[in-house]
Amino acid sequence: MRRSFYHYLMAVKGPSHTDEEQIFATHASHDIQFPKHSEDYHEISSYLEMETDYLPSMDIFDRIWDKYLENNR
Repeated sequence: MRRSFYHYLMAVKGPSHTDEEQIFATHASHDIQFPKHSEDYHEISSYLEMETDYLPSMDIFDRIWDKYLENNR
């Protein structure tokens, strides 16, 4: 069974918050509207582009998404 992107993202969230990915994960963990059960790139990327202001660049999301796909094969 594949885990959701949010579940994977929570594994990225580290205690140090020293890089963009950890900061994004921390913000997402506080976002009650985040599509937590989704595995769909378009649903999540659309949500991030239209509904949030805590992601300074979609490149951050794309990098984490690629890692998510690699770890969920």
